[in-house]
Parts: sequence; C-alpha cells; structure tokens
Amino acid sequence: MEIILAAIVFVFGLILGSFANVVIYRIPRKLSIVKPRSQCPFCQTQIRALDNIPILSFIFLGGKCRSCGHKISWQYPIVELINGLLFLMAFTVLIKNPENIYLFLAAIYLSTVFVMIFFIDLDFRIIPDSLSISGIIIGLGVSFLPGMRVRPVASLIGAVVGGLLFMAIAELGDRIFKKESMGGGDIKLAAMLGAFVGWKGLLLILFLASLLGTVIGLTALYMAKDKKTARTIPFGPFLVSAGLIAFYWGEQIIAGYLKLISR
Repeated sequence: MEIILAAIVFVFGLILGSFANVVIYRIPRKLSIVKPRSQCPFCQTQIRALDNIPILSFIFLGGKCRSCGHKISWQYPIVELINGLLFLMAFTVLIKNPENIYLFLAAIYLSTVFVMIFFIDLDFRIIPDSLSISGIIIGLGVSFLPGMRVRPVASLIGAVVGGLLFMAIAELGDRIFKKESMGGGDIKLAAMLGAFVGWKGLLLILFLASLLGTVIGLTALYMAKDKKTARTIPFGPFLVSAGLIAFYWGEQIIAGYLKLISR
C-alpha cells in the first residue's frame, strides 16, 4: 500500500512539474498561465494531450515537436522529474506520521514553488513577486495549522527578520561594490523562507546558501570560458536549495551545531 501511495505522489509531482514548466516559461514573459493551452514556442501549434504527458511524451517524441520538428529543451523533463522526486522525498520523510499531513502539504507546495523560482532566476535573473509575496502569505497562514514546526509568532518574526536582514545585506553590498548586489526578489524570497522556517532556520539558510554559492560559483568561474557571465550567477537557486534543507532537517542541524559548540 505504501509503495502505491508513493507512486501516486510521484506521478502527482510529475504533473505539477509540468505545470511548473508553464509558469517558468510564461511568468517572466508576462503571459497568462491559464490560457492559451500549452503550445510549441516555435510553431505555436497547440500541444495535444497525448504529447503533454510528463517525461513520457518527451521520450516518445524523441525530444522534438511533433508539428515542426524543433528540439524541445531538456529543461522540461528535468523540471518534471525534479518535482516528482521532491514530492517523493516529502512522502518518504514526512507522511509516515499521520500528524505530519499539513507539514507534507506545505512541503509539496514549497517543492513546486522552489523549482519555479530556481529555474526562473537561473534563466531570467528575476524572482517574480507573484511567487514570493504569495509565499509569504501562505507561510504565515499555514503556521496556524496543527503539526507545523513553526508557529504563528515565530513565522511572523522569521518573515520580518528575513526581509530586514537581506535588505541590510543588500544595502551593505551596494555600498561596497558600488552597484546593485542583491535584487528585491531575493529580499522578498528571504521573507518567504523566514515565514516557513523561522528566524533560526533563516540564519541556517543564509549560511548554507552562501556556502553553496561560494563553492559552485568558484567552480563555475574556474571552468567557464566567459568569466564575466560566470560572475553573474543568481543567488535565488542557492536560497531555495538551502531552504529545502532547512525545512526538512533545519532543527536537527541547528541542534547538532549547538551541541557541538557547548562541549
């Protein structure tokens, strides 16, 4: 029974991953995510239902549009697969305890929104307000639900601290580098993260995101032919990656660190 439920959750994650692809493509281009129906971005032919099955359609079509034969970006099946795996991870980590049902729902919401933010910021260097501001509201709202690790007061403090802390970091960076060092999207995303994990979890996210950014950024800079492009890696993907770690294992990491320094 558990295997069947896990498979259902995984497939549901793939389906929402397909929707995430729509959001990733349309929101930065200021297009409606509701209509028109999915279509090939090259020949504008509407995609048939059988050609819109997550991952499988990409494989059966050989990674090409049925109508014009243009190559379909690998990003589409990758996004779907990542979202499916994140849903499966949420099920594996959380759902075994019936008391975690609301935590599980929060986890799958964050998984899909984080995937959207990851690829939008990676491709367009923006974090849409429609994702981050709604995330702040939802983060504050779910804190009232039973079983959530961060309660309302801690959620509100986390959102405020996140916004103010990253605003201060952005201001300091602007003065040091004499140019914009962090966009407003990162500030709102930090407030959203704080609403879900509290101020302690937010500090962990800042540390982990900075660590990931430094390691991956230096590696990309070393390997890149265009050094200027490599220096402009957005911070959003690192924030959401660290956000997932903090959401699932933040309490254990913080407790382990405090135990370590108290020896």
